[in-house]
Amino acid sequence: MHFKFRYARILTMANIKSAKKRIGVTQKKTEQNKSAKSKLNTEIKKFKAAPTKEGYSNLTSLIDKAAQDNLMHENKASRLKARYAKMVKTA
Repeated sequence: MHFKFRYARILTMANIKSAKKRIGVTQKKTEQNKSAKSKLNTEIKKFKAAPTKEGYSNLTSLIDKAAQDNLMHENKASRLKARYAKMVKTA
């Protein structure tokens, strides 16, 4: 028996109700994470094209949120912020 969720991209054969729910929740969170990562990457590209203090401020906010939501490691977030701060100083 197939069970399709609202966010499902594939059909599943889970039999237990909680397993069916976890599949749906996981797929929903996966979509949210992809969207957030895509938004972050878009902002990074915009910033690299024209590094400004305002752009840096917006970008660091997004990077901090991504680290807080476990989309990236805190150390990676710090490393990126340092790199982009250096770009603002040289620009």
